[in-house]
Amino acid sequence: MALLELTGVHAFYGSIKALKGVTLRVEEGECVTLIGSNGAGKSTTLRSISGLTPPRQGSIRYRGLEIGKTPPQDIVRLGIAHAPEGRHCFQRMTVAENLELGAYVRRDAGVEDDLEKVFALFPRLKEREQQKAGTMSGGEQQMLAIGRALMASPRLLLLDEPSMGIAPILVEQIYETIAEINRQGTTILLVEQNANFALDVSARGYVLETGTVVLTDDSDALRESPDVQRAYLGT
Repeated sequence: MALLELTGVHAFYGSIKALKGVTLRVEEGECVTLIGSNGAGKSTTLRSISGLTPPRQGSIRYRGLEIGKTPPQDIVRLGIAHAPEGRHCFQRMTVAENLELGAYVRRDAGVEDDLEKVFALFPRLKEREQQKAGTMSGGEQQMLAIGRALMASPRLLLLDEPSMGIAPILVEQIYETIAEINRQGTTILLVEQNANFALDVSARGYVLETGTVVLTDDSDALRESPDVQRAYLGT
C-alpha cells in the first residue's frame, strides 16, 4: 500500500478545471517531484492533498484512508504538512512564534526536541530566533516555511516551489537540506519549476501539463528524456 495515492483527481477553481484526472502515488520514504510549467496544476495537486482545494471527483488516499473530503486541520493531524508556494510566513511574528504555530495541532512532549531538530537543519533560523519574519530575506523565509511545516512532525511533507525568488546560493543550501530531511525518514512530494534541482533530490517524477500527468519515470530517465530536456531543463 502506497503512503499516498491519487486516482483520477479532478479539481476546480469555480468553473475552471485545474486538474483533469491526476493519478500518482508516493511510497513511504520516497522523494517524488512534480514538474511542469506555470498553470500545469502542480500547486493545485498539493492543495487538493492538503484539503485546501478538495477534489470534485476522484480519490485521495493516505495510508489507505480516503482524505478527499477531510478538513485541512485534520489532514495535518493525520501526518501531512504543506509548505506553500510564496512561503506565507506570519510577517509580524518572530521566527520562534512562526515555528511554534507549526506545532499547533500537537499535544505530545516532543515539540521542543523537534524545534532543536529544525534549528540543526537550519542554523540561520536559530540565529534569528527572535527576529520578525517579515524582516528576513526570501531564502530565510523559505527556510522558516519548511521548518514550520516540519514542526507538525509530518510523515509526508508537501513542498511547493521552494526555490522561487531565492538567491542561487541559498537555493543550493535549501535543496541540500531537503535531501537531508528525506534521508532522515520524511517522505516528500515536491513541486518545482526548477527541474534540475527537483530531479537531483527525487527518486521519481511526474510531468504535468494542463492538469494532466503526461509522463512519469524515475528521475534519471526523466533527465534524459528529450521532451523534458527541451521543455524544463533548458537543453
